[in-house]
Amino acid sequence: MITSSQNPKLKLARALQGRPKERREEGVFMAEGVRLVEEALAAEWPIRFVLYSDGLSERGKELVEKLKVAGLDVEEAAGDLLQAASGTETSQGILAVLELGTLPLPDSPNFILIPDQIRDPGNLGTLIRTAAAAGVQAVLLPPETTDAFAPKVVRVGMGAHFWLPIHTLEWNAIEQVCKQAKLQIFLADMFGQSCWETDFNAPLALIVGGEAEGASEQARQLANQTISIPISEKVESLNAGVAGAILMFEIVRQRI
Repeated sequence: MITSSQNPKLKLARALQGRPKERREEGVFMAEGVRLVEEALAAEWPIRFVLYSDGLSERGKELVEKLKVAGLDVEEAAGDLLQAASGTETSQGILAVLELGTLPLPDSPNFILIPDQIRDPGNLGTLIRTAAAAGVQAVLLPPETTDAFAPKVVRVGMGAHFWLPIHTLEWNAIEQVCKQAKLQIFLADMFGQSCWETDFNAPLALIVGGEAEGASEQARQLANQTISIPISEKVESLNAGVAGAILMFEIVRQRI
């Protein structure tokens, strides 16, 4: 059992709660909680190591046994030390440090999400989770969008990271992906055409702008058309996670 706060695995887990630089330099990210570690195992995502503490639920104990049977590096740590390495107020008693990587982009996507300048981790995690639920085939993250593999984004994503290609790209690379797939590019904007009156049946990319400043100038230059969600005059706007969810499922509705 790990009983020292200076243990290298615990030190790495604590460091991964910090800036994206730490994750990039180490080439890993962290997933906390029984469900996320289950999803990582089911997806056969490369796992560097797993830490757990006493007090796990029965489901958590069964997961630890599966991880051990799979031959993975699994080690028990003192509960207070694992809690100190956790990004949550109350740890579920298990976390995994996973290799940082991305799934390949599909050859001919017809539905891509581009979260532009989304800086709130909760909103980005919501968009990624919703994208997976809506059948989006890839998420392309331009500059100035928060790190998709930050701990809170991964928690809110609820396992979507392990099944959905998520790529951080410069705008010129995003443009090339869209051109190659012959995608029409829609930008969510409060002054755009109503989404209820827009045809989403052709292959497309959807850009959802940030919470504070909206979409970047590069996004506006890339877009073919702006679209909006009609809302009450009493409300100024919707947050990015909610707006993106409405638009993604309007696209799904039209394509059924």
